[in-house]
Amino acid sequence: MSTPPDVDQQMPLIEHLVELRSRLLKAVVVIVVIFLGLYSFSNDIYTFIAQPLMSLLPPGSQMIATEVASPFLAPFKLTLVVALFIAVPFLLYQAWAFIAPGLYTHEKKLAFPLLASSIVLFYSGAVFAYFVVFPLLFKFFTTAAPAGVQVMTDINAYLTFVLKLFFAFGLAFEIPIATFLLILTGAATVKTLSSKRPYIVIGCFVVGMLLTPPDVVSQSLLAVPMWLLFEVGIIFGRFVKHQRGGRAEETPDA
Repeated sequence: MSTPPDVDQQMPLIEHLVELRSRLLKAVVVIVVIFLGLYSFSNDIYTFIAQPLMSLLPPGSQMIATEVASPFLAPFKLTLVVALFIAVPFLLYQAWAFIAPGLYTHEKKLAFPLLASSIVLFYSGAVFAYFVVFPLLFKFFTTAAPAGVQVMTDINAYLTFVLKLFFAFGLAFEIPIATFLLILTGAATVKTLSSKRPYIVIGCFVVGMLLTPPDVVSQSLLAVPMWLLFEVGIIFGRFVKHQRGGRAEETPDA
């Protein structure tokens, strides 16, 4: 007795769902293990993240907790985010392993360097934010307070603020990857993107204006790297464009 056609069609989908569940479970386990390993250092991690602001506060000043559970929840949430942050390479590897069987050979050769580059760029953006942007931001904020106003930042509000900046700069540093993929997929060409360079530069400074204090130095610290990273994407886009022409048809690997 032959197997019904619809059953043959459903089996691959079921297998994919089972594999997806397995990889998601592995990702969750890794995040939980990292979190448990870091939890005992949660207060130290928060102190490290708060250092760019604490170092600029007047002598005797300190951060405050305006909610009952904030002294526990703020370090707890930060530790969980740090665990996720550390696990990013493993998470992306699981995503890669899931989709890799359906990719062409040349796509695999290209996708892995893109994946590795995106991880490095994201971490670079976060490091740039902590060591370069935060000191400038907090120096501006702490010196801009009116006379008679003492700066006493809530720990939960501070955490929310810096996490947004971490992810904003991390994503901003992905510009070369985004530019490269636009060219690679044919959504844009090097010539088209190059012709829009003035608008890109203006857009970078607008983003810098929205994410940093209203001074030229801070805005430039975000806008100029974004523009340079865009140019990096254009350079690699030119190289890929020249290499794509003679590629033979391939079928996905089994």
